[in-house]
Amino acid sequence: MNFSLLINASYIVASILFILGLKMLSSPVTARRGNMLSALGMLIAVVVTLLDKNILTYRYIIIGLASGSLIGVAAARLVAMTGMPQMVALFNGFGGIASLLVAWSIFASKGIHSSFTLVTLFLSVMIGGLTFTGSMVAYGKLSGRIPGRPLAFPGQSAFAVMLLAALLASGVFIVIPSMIPVNFSSEHAVVLAVVLTALLGILLVLPIGGADMPVVISLLNSYSGLAACMAGFAVKNNVLIVSGALVGASGIILTNIMCKAMNRSLLNVLFGGFGSTKKGAGSEKSKGGEVNPISAEDAFMILEAARSVVIVPGYGMAVARAQHVVKELADLLEANGTEVSFAIHPVAGRMPGHMNVLLAEAEVPYEQLREMDEINPLMETMDAALVIGANDVVNPAAHEQEGSPIYGMPVINADKARTVFVLKRSMNPGFAGIENPLFYKENTRMLFGDAKESIQTLVGEFREL
Repeated sequence: MNFSLLINASYIVASILFILGLKMLSSPVTARRGNMLSALGMLIAVVVTLLDKNILTYRYIIIGLASGSLIGVAAARLVAMTGMPQMVALFNGFGGIASLLVAWSIFASKGIHSSFTLVTLFLSVMIGGLTFTGSMVAYGKLSGRIPGRPLAFPGQSAFAVMLLAALLASGVFIVIPSMIPVNFSSEHAVVLAVVLTALLGILLVLPIGGADMPVVISLLNSYSGLAACMAGFAVKNNVLIVSGALVGASGIILTNIMCKAMNRSLLNVLFGGFGSTKKGAGSEKSKGGEVNPISAEDAFMILEAARSVVIVPGYGMAVARAQHVVKELADLLEANGTEVSFAIHPVAGRMPGHMNVLLAEAEVPYEQLREMDEINPLMETMDAALVIGANDVVNPAAHEQEGSPIYGMPVINADKARTVFVLKRSMNPGFAGIENPLFYKENTRMLFGDAKESIQTLVGEFREL
């Protein structure tokens, strides 16, 4: 059998596994199998590529494989669910820097390349570099090492445009060496491109507020795929082109879905400075509103009589690691004859699908999850809404206060339920730094304290029935 035909057939099998795996990731029920299929496809692709390239020594490959496997296992077992968004940001960045290094190594080989190859190499460097540094900034914002608010300096947009112009000029020098100025070489142009794209990635993410991080994460994921796709064209590897294109396309689709969920354009997310509060936005507190605190024991009395309860999880649930005890409370409510639903906002948490992942880990039935558009028409019929660590995604300022930075953003209308319980540690605003009028509504009761401990108290009360 022709060896080249075997290689290409293996690449087709790997590509099919990637596509099937990606399809399965669309549902929590099949997500794990989809992940395994995709991993199998990547294993086939890597092994076949190594055989195809006639590697003389596998010493460094084995060292890299062993060290990478150890890091991956440690990350999977030791990183808490609250750290998943940061880890995803790191993975995006690593994908970007890998594509940049592949392209840079080809430049360093000083071979003769066609114009098309040089263009794809430059695009791999440009997209990979800004993906890496942008992802590192996103990691810093998500982990709290960098302030989550938009960070900008006067003239930053103009400076970013100048950087982009200089970056494109370096690309022209790389693709058309005859245009390189005196005392300047292709190697200098490549180094300049790496430096400029790294700076551009930082400037693109710094001005984006923390509340937009789920959108940024999905966009950077798309960038990492596009960088890999360009690297695949440069090294003439079909499976790298296919896998990179799949990641790039799926990331763009997800980004578009999340932007629609926020009723905003991608340009507004990237350049709108969302997350900085505006004077004049106002709040119920400034108008004399008062909060109504409640104890867990009193909250139990209301929940015990409720016939329908909707649970709205947010990042605070992840911080408290309360997903398992929330599942236990939901089971006890159902055993008491209460209909329980979980309302999931597309941008709840710090990454796309964050709440779905947490609830799937706690084995919450997929049938209980309700998308925002599905639950909002039913909210007025709900006896109680239990808001656990969510803030911005239930903020009624989105449809009540035209001066609010989130005005027009679709939110879960938890305030429409007959009674709303908000589980929070304090009255501090959410990640976006925006005051929430929900806390001061007449039908809202504030259950202060650690969310996990509060829910455990509720569970204890139900068990005593």
